[in-house]
This record gives sequence, structure tokens and C-alpha cells, in this order.
Amino acid sequence: MSLEETWPLLDRFPGLASLPRAPLRSGPTPIESLESLAPNLWIKRDDLTALPIGGNKVRSLEFLLGGVGGGDRVATVGPRGSTHALATAIHGRSLGALVSLGLWPQEMNPMAEVVGAEIRRTVSSRKAFISPALALPWLRWRGLRGDRTIPAGGTSPLGMLGHVNAALEVAEQVRLGMCPDPRQIVVPLGSGGTVAGLAVGFSIAGMHPQIIGARVVPRIVGRTGRIAGLANATRAFIERHTGGRLPRTGALDVQVTSTVYGGAYGLPLARAAESAARMRDAIGVTLDATYAAKAFTAALEVRHDVPTLFWLTFDSRWVGTDG
Repeated sequence: MSLEETWPLLDRFPGLASLPRAPLRSGPTPIESLESLAPNLWIKRDDLTALPIGGNKVRSLEFLLGGVGGGDRVATVGPRGSTHALATAIHGRSLGALVSLGLWPQEMNPMAEVVGAEIRRTVSSRKAFISPALALPWLRWRGLRGDRTIPAGGTSPLGMLGHVNAALEVAEQVRLGMCPDPRQIVVPLGSGGTVAGLAVGFSIAGMHPQIIGARVVPRIVGRTGRIAGLANATRAFIERHTGGRLPRTGALDVQVTSTVYGGAYGLPLARAAESAARMRDAIGVTLDATYAAKAFTAALEVRHDVPTLFWLTFDSRWVGTDG
């Protein structure tokens, strides 16, 4: 299989090819060395998944927006500075859909304010809620009206297939000698879809890195039990569509670290700002304070005697903050 192909998941499981997909990604995202910042440290550039806005959410949206076309209605929910909400709005509109967002308050930081302003500029149909508990019934109501509804963070078995595919993409990059076999993978942990999908994908590939989820959400959301449930649901989804049995995700495959949480979703962490400055100086990439800067801090603080891969989920190109 050539890396020009963007769907190693479908090579493994042709039965999934019948699922509608939206052609959003530009191709496999590169892996680059960060040896200048820490020994054995690499970065998966998922900021480069797509234009005009990339990031890890694009991988979910390829499935979740599959089959959407002109005049269709799409609805999703998230906090006020949600990059998932923004990516859904931009890519949904590019497919011709009318996108509605339900948003709730969060602790804001400068980049989250920029995201929120772009959401207001991009989407005319927005509804404010005081909490997720009120936004979720609204999303169900939109579904009853005929909207294509997308859960917060794009976290559903269908959406998580995009992250299973991402793990298989890395397996192919390792096979081609583009990077070493990672023994640790550090990724932001929010709604959990990326971590769970990667865990399933690497188990399918026969790889066994420890996936370290850098928790940026309250503990009730960012916990190993919930990740295991999401991984099991994704594995069951694949099995239903393929008729096969997949390996179970081992209990030690995922570790949640709370050392960079900072006390609230979106609340900046002082030492994360220092980590973000190091990244910007090294490769000219800007990290957001909600997710990427905290996770990169965790990546700098883990052991570095084994190959470690930091998964960059935020794309700052659309705000013109990096080259």
C-alpha cells in the first residue's frame, strides 16, 4: 500500500467501504522529528489534515458528514470556543449544508476567543445554552426535525473510525521507515474519541504503544473507563460491518494523565505557555492553550528513553499565526 492512499482502514476492512464519506483530507499527515526539543520525540502533524481548517476533528467529520450535500441541515454542539464546532461549520458549509450550533460557556483563553469569533462570523444559526445538559436535548430535537446531528467532539463509533484509520496510517509510516515504532503516544484527551480510536487502530495493526491521554476536561469525562467503553463501541461497530472479530484493547494500552489539566477546560496552564513557545521557536507552529499546549507539555514531561509521538490536533494556519 502506498502512502498516497488515505484509507488503510478500508484496505483492511473492505466491508466499511460502503459507508458514505466526505472527501475532506488532503492525504496522510507527516511525522517529523522534534529531537531538538527532547530525545526520541516526534510529532504527528494532524494540524495538516485539510484546508481551509485541519486538525483531528476532520478525520471524524469525513464519516459524520458523509453523504451531506446542498440544502441538507447539520447540527452539533460544543463549548463556546470549540474547534469541533468550527470545523463542522466550515466543512459542512463547504459541502452545501446549513449548519446550526448549540454552544455552552467555557473558561476562555485568547485562542478560544479567536475560535469563538470565527464561529460567530461563520454560522448564522447559533443557540446559547447555560450547560451541556440543556444543549443535548436540543441536539436530539434537531435530529427529530431531520437534521444530520453530530455529537460533541464528533465522538461516536462512526466518527471514531477516522481515528482508527489514523493509527493504521502511522503503522504504514513506520513500515516505510518514516519514523520509529512509537512506544508512547501523547494526545490531548477531551471527549475521548481520538484516544479511543487510536487504541483500537493500533491494536488492529499489531502495535502496542502506550497511549497517554493528557486530560483537559473534568475527570468524569476524561477517564479510562469511558475511553474503554468508546473503544469497545467502535470495535463492535467494525465487527458488525465486517463480520470479523477484532483484538480487545488491553487495559494497559491507555493511560490518563491529569498533570496538565490546569483546573478547568480552557483554563491556560502557565508551564504550557512555555512549552508552546518552545514549539513555536523549533518549527514555527502555534499551539492552542485548551488542548495542544497542555498535551505537548505532557509529552515533554514523559520519559524519553523510548520513541515518543506527540499527536498535534490543532490547526493554527487558519488564523494566520504560523507559516
